[in-house]
Amino acid sequence: MNAPITPSQFTRPLPEAFSAALRTHFGDRFSTAGAVREHHGRDESAYPPMPPEAVVFAQSTDDVAALVRLCAEHRVPLIPYGVGTSLEGHLLAIEGGVSVDLSQMNRVLAVNGEDLTVSVQAGVTRKQLNDEIKHTGLFFPIDPGADATLGGMAATRASGTNAVRYGTMRENVLALSVVTAEGKVIRTSRRARKSSAGYDLTRIFVGSEGTLGIITEATLRVYPQPEAIAAAICSFPSVQAAVATTIATIQMGVPIARCELLDALTVKAVNLRDKLGLPESPLLLFEFHGTPAGVEEQTAAVQEIAHDHGGRDFQWATTPEERTRLWAARHNAYFACLQLKTGCRSSTAAVCVPISRLAECIDETIRDTEASSLPAPILGHVGDGNFHCAILVDPASPAEMEEAERLNRRIVERALRMDGTCTGEHGVGMHKMDFLLDEHGADAVELMARLKRAFDPLNILNPGKVVRV
Repeated sequence: MNAPITPSQFTRPLPEAFSAALRTHFGDRFSTAGAVREHHGRDESAYPPMPPEAVVFAQSTDDVAALVRLCAEHRVPLIPYGVGTSLEGHLLAIEGGVSVDLSQMNRVLAVNGEDLTVSVQAGVTRKQLNDEIKHTGLFFPIDPGADATLGGMAATRASGTNAVRYGTMRENVLALSVVTAEGKVIRTSRRARKSSAGYDLTRIFVGSEGTLGIITEATLRVYPQPEAIAAAICSFPSVQAAVATTIATIQMGVPIARCELLDALTVKAVNLRDKLGLPESPLLLFEFHGTPAGVEEQTAAVQEIAHDHGGRDFQWATTPEERTRLWAARHNAYFACLQLKTGCRSSTAAVCVPISRLAECIDETIRDTEASSLPAPILGHVGDGNFHCAILVDPASPAEMEEAERLNRRIVERALRMDGTCTGEHGVGMHKMDFLLDEHGADAVELMARLKRAFDPLNILNPGKVVRV
């Protein structure tokens, strides 16, 4: 893989004085129990478990600051943990150390409906936030599928199904509270919608994956709930036809909220898991937001475009129950795909290319997957040029892991050749570190490494991720 897969040679043992200080400060919120450590050393990537030496459950920014100061004093690595949905090894303790679990920092701190902003602690999940603000008529649209924490979503610059209309975490995070590597607490900005006051610290920490500081609070944009919502699925004779429909829809300026692709193998997996009975051919899953008249206009336009590209079997979902059923199937698609191969994990390519190159990129990728011995379903947020190839591997088979990496590299090289990126979402973690060199060049990556060294000179914040220092 693109990074070491065993932590043994790097692990730094915990000094006894450090452990004693944590016991004194955190009491039973400090744990070295094997089951707790194992839980915090496993994510959704194909990497083997790499547990920390200990876990601390933080309940406040002050808790995190105190922990960071102790880690700095004793030179102990510190890895932030939300709910463990990472696909790129972000939370793995490759140098040992302490995992700081932020899930108990789960309060919605403020809802400013007039300004369309909310402030939350880092451990609030996206579903929890939307449940708590539903009565205000507002919602937070960024939906990566998994019910991730908002701190983790900011740290990995997450996006998801709604990005084509509402953008990503990059556009929707207004301000952060961050604990620096020396244990100081900073606020990166205020709630104003724009500012030209100094360096944009918010954007530096969004996407930093816990390597520059630990996000403890976030102020986010929220949006009025649409007056009308409609969803539809449409089957196509080929992936190419589905992608062509997507491109035409975007280029015509139809303000579609979501446009998701599932290839035939993914549809098969979803049918097996969720008993949907969908035609096992490539399909698009659409969602439209707006006024009733606007939604009607959008749906008519997209239906016509789809028909022109061979789309058939339109199924509409206008009630909340019908939409929930459709989107639950999409959100479960990743885990449905894992059931196609017993005991497998996924080595996931998540590239993004300019929409004009999307059809070509997916077409060539399909030819690669068809030539591979590994199942590799394709799905993704094609409305913004982003798709995932979930390469299903037996993590205990070196031959399969090597083949998966060869396929992954071909997909990435193709995306870069088309002026795309090695990771449209999911971040860099461990898996994409070498790809950064291909995408940005050695000088740019060295500048990132200098930034890391300036922010974290002791290299205690999530070491071994994003860049090598």
